[in-house]
Amino acid sequence: MSVAVRSNRQASARQAVNAPASGPDASLSEAAIRAMPESEYMNSEQLDFFRNRLLAMREEVLSREAAILDQLNQHERPADPADQATAEEEHALALRLRERESMLLRKIDESLLRIRNKDYGYCEKTGEPIGIPRLLARPTATVCVQVKDHDEKVELHFKSR
Repeated sequence: MSVAVRSNRQASARQAVNAPASGPDASLSEAAIRAMPESEYMNSEQLDFFRNRLLAMREEVLSREAAILDQLNQHERPADPADQATAEEEHALALRLRERESMLLRKIDESLLRIRNKDYGYCEKTGEPIGIPRLLARPTATVCVQVKDHDEKVELHFKSR
């Protein structure tokens, strides 16, 4: 990743983090979110709670990605073939980790956009609520549990052929 791309990502992260959070909504706990009635699903307090959670996740991902980039930029060529093989394996692992972090960052950004558009918390395929427990476990979820189970069964069925 070039320095310009990295600095653009960091600048957008600072903008997202510095965006105002609305007063006491930022201090809601998971228990308070779970205790809210279903009729208040994805109200402004819940959206603010998940927005703050996603922003915190985004910061963590960006810091891990920066650490991975630093590791990838170290050009060390050991003389011993066994050490060289180990270094190459660590490099390949770091590349895979960076790819996963980039995918997670993209999902976080998409979730933040859905919050902004007030679409967050609803299944992309059925339009039904995803559910607070699932969103607490996976804030970047885009489909409800039933759709995810169905998709995994279909994937397993076709993968075994």
